[in-house]
Formats: sequence, structure tokens, C-alpha cells
Amino acid sequence: MSGWTPEFEADLTLLLKDWLKQQGRTQADLRRNLRAVSTRMPALLEVLEREHNMHGLSGLADRLCSVEAEWHGQPSSEPAGVATADDDPFGQLDLLLQEIRDDCTD
Repeated sequence: MSGWTPEFEADLTLLLKDWLKQQGRTQADLRRNLRAVSTRMPALLEVLEREHNMHGLSGLADRLCSVEAEWHGQPSSEPAGVATADDDPFGQLDLLLQEIRDDCTD
């Protein structure tokens, strides 16, 4: 499993900023879903780093997928990555999660 490195954190920060922009969301929206103490990126990353340390990269991707699902009105209890007829099969996070799963099985 890959570790949480400064390079990984920088890449994740860029991904999060781009994702929020594409979703029309703000760091405040992400803070609410992650239940972080602040809207500042270091606080958001702290929550995500804990998730990564507990559940690995796939757990981190699952958590972000569940946030996106909540934003699209799907119940948060629905497992992330489970596609429904209304889902966009080409969602960025779904593709990321699939790549991670593929890497883990290789």
C-alpha cells in the first residue's frame, strides 16, 4: 500500500480542488460531508489522511465517492461505487476507484 507522502498530499490537493470546481462545490461543502473542523485544506486533508491510514487508498477513494453520491442525492448508506441507472458511469471518482481496484488486483 502506498504511504501518505508530501507528493501524494500535493496531488490529492490538486485533485480535490479540480473536483470541487467541476462539481460546483466549495471546501465548505466538503467540510460538512467530511465533518472536518475547518474549511481550510489542511483540515480537510487531515480527515482524509486518517481515512487513508485506517483503510488505505481504496478506503479514501470510497469515502470521496460517498461524498459525491451524497451531493447527487443518493443515500449515504449506499455503498460507493454501486452504479444505478441514473449514475454517470464516467464520473471522475468512479474511474479513480476502478483504477485503484485494478492496481490492487494486479
